[in-house]
Amino acid sequence: MLLLGLDAGTSVIKAALFGRDGRQRAAASRRTTVSHPQPAWSESDPETAWAVTAAVIRQVLAEAGVDGSAIAAIGVTGAMVGAWVIDAEGRPLRPGILWDDGRSQPWIEKRLAGDPGFLSRIFASSGSVMQQGCTLPVLRWLLDHEPDIMARADCVFGCKDYLRFRLTGRRAADPTEASVAPGDARAQGRSEAMLELFGLGPHRPLLPPVLPSEAVAGAVTAEAAAATGLRAGTPVVTGAGDVAASVIGSGGLAAGSACTVLGTTCLNGVVLDAPSFDPPDLGLLFSLPGRLWLRCMVNVAGTSNLDWVLRSLCPDLARDPDPYAALEALAEAAPPGAGGAVYLPYLSEVGIIAPAVSAAARAQFAGLVPGHGRPELVRAVYEGLAYAIRDCFAAMAERPQSVLLSGGGGRSRFWSQMIADVIDLTVEIPDGGEYGACGAALLAGTGIGWYPSIGDASRRVRTIRRTHRPDPALREAYEAAYRRYGGHRDALLRMPARMSDLS
Repeated sequence: MLLLGLDAGTSVIKAALFGRDGRQRAAASRRTTVSHPQPAWSESDPETAWAVTAAVIRQVLAEAGVDGSAIAAIGVTGAMVGAWVIDAEGRPLRPGILWDDGRSQPWIEKRLAGDPGFLSRIFASSGSVMQQGCTLPVLRWLLDHEPDIMARADCVFGCKDYLRFRLTGRRAADPTEASVAPGDARAQGRSEAMLELFGLGPHRPLLPPVLPSEAVAGAVTAEAAAATGLRAGTPVVTGAGDVAASVIGSGGLAAGSACTVLGTTCLNGVVLDAPSFDPPDLGLLFSLPGRLWLRCMVNVAGTSNLDWVLRSLCPDLARDPDPYAALEALAEAAPPGAGGAVYLPYLSEVGIIAPAVSAAARAQFAGLVPGHGRPELVRAVYEGLAYAIRDCFAAMAERPQSVLLSGGGGRSRFWSQMIADVIDLTVEIPDGGEYGACGAALLAGTGIGWYPSIGDASRRVRTIRRTHRPDPALREAYEAAYRRYGGHRDALLRMPARMSDLS
């Protein structure tokens, strides 16, 4: 028997099959379309997302040469927060709003003008700097701007919870989503005080009930079975947001473990056995299954910086059979420090939340001279993400001893070694690849009793594929380059001059 893990990312939906030992047996993925009908809006069509999910499930079953009867249980993860709205019959009422949507920013700014402590009160409850795409501010926007649609609304989901609803017909959310809605990080759930803060008390019934991530939340319906090839009645657990699932699936679910998830976003955190709100008003605090928390700092744009480079600076390389290998080769042609070129990797329409909070921060090159060419610019982008990782760990009270690096960025030996050199810590690359889907599958296995706890399940899959140790010969070059980076960063963010350090 196998476990099925589904991972609904911002623009890619993945499915992977795992055995009881946590080893991946097959995987499949398909892209979805993200639309931007207005500036700062980010949406996805729910029917298309479900159709792609059904197709990718059929595909992974075919890849493994099994049918739906081989699946013991299903777990779901995906990009967190946002708002996917359905009516009482389960029909989508509008496009799903994604986590990186910025339409609520004017409302937030207006609220701050009359209540300067608004965001600090949210942080004191959730432990997280609230992003514009979080569920509560988006729900507030919908009620204010689309009242006719919301008058017909029956439930507001996050992405993964909508897809699980399509599998099971049951409405639910999990603690990882509820606590960052924003909610209550200490209780790992919703907060009535936060609902009241947004004027959402009367609309509390629109939010689905919160179930443990390992709980069986429903079973595959006959309709979903016909669409996916799964067996009707297969148990589906509640699941967890993509951050928590990636920590679980990479083997990092243990207090003291430090991790960097270098994917579409770049998340850097330390697992704690008690919630931490230090430093205040900076970073995020994710609830994890097993009464653990992840204190982290996030550079909102991760590997999307490389996608931009391929599209905008290196369209010729984008046509290469392995475009990212070609991009790395170009970067390696420049020396450490990129010849003085600096790139600030703040490539997001919603700004940044670490090492400072700035909705206006945008990516930029600095320090360019006539002698710089594509190799220096491309290397500066790789290095910029590495310096941002160092910034993120430096901003936290917790000091890691080593870092578990997962996500697409961890596939690159070149980049992994660069990160180890820049942050001056050992970087470990876990075995596997679809860490989010693996985490979802392990939650499913825990839910049906295959593992005594999710912590035990995560420990079982922790296998290190590669280890990268800092090269002392490069320390001086990267320290000088980091100082240059820090000067441009501080000027952009109007931060006091400082030298961030992990020591």
